[in-house]
Amino acid sequence: MNKHTLRNKCLKAFFIGLVLVILYLPILLLAIYSFDKTNMIGKFEGFSLTHYRALFTDSKVLGMIGNTFLLAFLAAVLSTVLGTVGAIGMFYCKKRMKAVIHGVSQIPVINAEIVTALALAVTFVLIGLKTSYFTLLIGHMVICTPFVVLSVMPKLKQMDNSLYEAALDLGASPFKAIMKVVLPQIIPGVISGFMLAVTLSLDDYIVTMYTRPAGFETISTYVYNATTKGNAHTAVTLSSFWALTTIIFVVIVLFVLISNLSGLKKRREDR
Repeated sequence: MNKHTLRNKCLKAFFIGLVLVILYLPILLLAIYSFDKTNMIGKFEGFSLTHYRALFTDSKVLGMIGNTFLLAFLAAVLSTVLGTVGAIGMFYCKKRMKAVIHGVSQIPVINAEIVTALALAVTFVLIGLKTSYFTLLIGHMVICTPFVVLSVMPKLKQMDNSLYEAALDLGASPFKAIMKVVLPQIIPGVISGFMLAVTLSLDDYIVTMYTRPAGFETISTYVYNATTKGNAHTAVTLSSFWALTTIIFVVIVLFVLISNLSGLKKRREDR
């Protein structure tokens, strides 16, 4: 190995390491301080599970977390069904119609989220629909569904479409052929779309603020109000979100590792 090659490898390793540090160091610091006694970041006073006990013993925080995850699950399920059906329909459309529908469906992706939120709020007012759990769910579906379409479409393009045509030739109805032939081939994309929808819903703040009913709190709205306004209750419980952040991060890392290991094992078996 010559000096030029060695230098290039060192530079690549340095930049990759730098990117990883920038991305994950803040989360790592938050995870470390989630096991600290203090509510202030900057001085580690000793190992403690205080923040985790606060997280799982505060009824208000647990209720808000439950609201957030239930909303994310419902929005993800409905968005996955709608996005998968839409992607399949789009895939089998004529070329010109497919381009038009695909362009329209991606507007929420490239559009500023504040514009989407304001548009939803104005639409609900014009049709006389008061903000409720239903409007909140619709708002989350609007931002999640296009990303499900983006996840499913590549799998539709990669699948063997001749199997679907063969199923039709053998007497299967279009619906049965889609359920028995198409859907099994695009399941990885559907699962990816579902997980992405869950993440988007959990993370959303702007659309939630404009479409939620009064008094309904999610993690994003609660933390924002706590850090900008604050109150006696939040002073006690805000640090418990360090623990919640750590738990969510660990669960996501485990899920990614399991998915990658499963995919690696499957590729080895296919060989």
